[in-house]
Amino acid sequence: MAHRLLWTPSAERIEAQPMTGFARAAQARCDAPGGTDYGPFHAWSVENRGAFWDLVWDECGVVGEKGGLALEEGGSMRADRFFPQARLNFAENLLAKAGADGEDAIVFRGEGRVERRLSWGALRALVSRLAQAMRAEGVVAGDRVCGMMANVPETVAIMLAATSIGAVWSSCSPDFGERGVLDRFGQIEPKLFFACDGYHYAGKEIDIGDKLVPIAAALRAQRTIVVDYLGEAGALAARLGAPAVDLAAFVAPFEPAPLAFERLPFAHPLYILFSSGTTGVPKCIVHSAGGTLLQHLKEHRLHCGSGQGSRVFYFTTCGWMMWNWLVSALGVGATLLLYDGSPFHPAPTVLFDYARDERATFFGTSAKYIDACRKLGLAPRETHDLSALAMIASTGSPLSPEGFDYVYAAVKPDVHLASISGGTDIVSCFVLGIPWRPVYEGEIQGPGLAMAVDVYDEKGRPVRGEKGDLVCTKAFPAMPVGFWNDPTGERYEAAYFAQFPGLWCHGDFAEWTSHDGIVIHGRSDATLNPQGVRIGTAEIYNIVEKMEEVAESICIGQPHDGDVRVVLFVRLAEGHALDDALVSRIRAAIRTGASPRHVPAKVLAVTDIPRTKSGKIVELAVREVVEGRPVKNKEALANPEALDQFADREELAS
Repeated sequence: MAHRLLWTPSAERIEAQPMTGFARAAQARCDAPGGTDYGPFHAWSVENRGAFWDLVWDECGVVGEKGGLALEEGGSMRADRFFPQARLNFAENLLAKAGADGEDAIVFRGEGRVERRLSWGALRALVSRLAQAMRAEGVVAGDRVCGMMANVPETVAIMLAATSIGAVWSSCSPDFGERGVLDRFGQIEPKLFFACDGYHYAGKEIDIGDKLVPIAAALRAQRTIVVDYLGEAGALAARLGAPAVDLAAFVAPFEPAPLAFERLPFAHPLYILFSSGTTGVPKCIVHSAGGTLLQHLKEHRLHCGSGQGSRVFYFTTCGWMMWNWLVSALGVGATLLLYDGSPFHPAPTVLFDYARDERATFFGTSAKYIDACRKLGLAPRETHDLSALAMIASTGSPLSPEGFDYVYAAVKPDVHLASISGGTDIVSCFVLGIPWRPVYEGEIQGPGLAMAVDVYDEKGRPVRGEKGDLVCTKAFPAMPVGFWNDPTGERYEAAYFAQFPGLWCHGDFAEWTSHDGIVIHGRSDATLNPQGVRIGTAEIYNIVEKMEEVAESICIGQPHDGDVRVVLFVRLAEGHALDDALVSRIRAAIRTGASPRHVPAKVLAVTDIPRTKSGKIVELAVREVVEGRPVKNKEALANPEALDQFADREELAS
């Protein structure tokens, strides 16, 4: 596999990276390899995980009592324990490197309608008042506090207030339907439930009152608090009735006071995140305060180079783990740049406008967004001053080679572009950007420090230069504590450790490259198997979505005549129709660009493609519909009506 070199970091840039300073500290203290060759340094970090994470604690300035042991090895991934004697508080650490009171902690834009700034002093004051109000409600460590919230500054403050007490935070975005919210929060029984009064999207005000009323009634939280965004919080709280209240009234009795933080064990629960839920009720994945903190500090500081003075943006909602990842940038002293709404309203350049205006140093988004910008012909390099921008990150799905090329040609030629991959399961990354390494077209640069990532074939053997399952062979701090309501751990074990006993199998179909990089070919549970050959769906998307006639596509394997055939659905660009000539061109492009086995037996047109709230296309849900089985949790989808186009297709009956 030969991929074109797109960018190489300069010697001066490498020298200035926090990873370089960290490596020198590791060499001096732990006899780690010297220099900036990532392979040996990564190998050292994996083989010496205790020493590595102990150094992360010190070099990243973690606040708390570390204890005398960084890693207690228990003989298996699940039995290993990191910092078993430590005590810390997540919120305390996110606020420990705060800038001066008057400096920006959070900047917010809501499409073209709302712009706000929250200084570090104002953030601390709001967190203090919220925490006092929560304590007055009887919230204690271990209670759940949930939010159905837009990506606004108050959401960050509510999370910090809850976790300062040791409560467990969980969130979703306000576009979730009633069933979707209850399938998630109903399982974890929140003591307090926060909800915004609506949100903006594509220039429209979306009122959520009609679904919030039954949600609040069914959750039966001790109190529901309505947060003002559209100016209707008071009226909506009154409509909900007691014990609902708007946020202003909730904090009104309390003045800002010095913050109090409950220091708790390293493995104390911090977040509950949820699986997509497209094949059943979502799994409640419990993440620890210490593990999340150390993993995020490592990624923000060492892999992304962020610190005091950085201005970090990620396009996300509160229903995607990238929100949890983004807010941790506070812990390295960075300013958060939050955005809520459509990424193309009021103009297609709105996110690049934001990055320009706020001098963003880090710009995070999805592969689909980059592809959409490419197809719109946006050229920010020519129209926007992005001189402050050092790094662009992409996730959500594999970034196509064309996406890589577009960023360097049309956005910024000297930026560090990092395709990253991990997920909700670990609230972080397995593979991501490496500031010492070049960027090659279509490749993720490599595994994260202290992440024992490998690729295994179906027999559990490591493979190079061929496709297999992405695995992790040694424990890491950001492994979940477990699943909620899974007292024996059986569901947790089945989710990650069943395929290769004792090793984490992540469910990604991956391949090492000759540069020690990684290519993700899609989810292995959506892997196609025509004639017994495993094919990643991303391999097909990367070819088809180059074509100007195709806006986007989704691909499944359909059982047929004792085998599996490839079926490709395409949403066409405006002004194009799926005629025989276009079908032939699609098949020819796939045959030439991939292999004859990749060529779809059927190519069918649809007008919409179903996706989750975080924008991921749902191949498994489409497969269920095509095969006549019900999709168990349509509430997980942003556009469940799109599934109707895949049902009872006559073309698939023969």
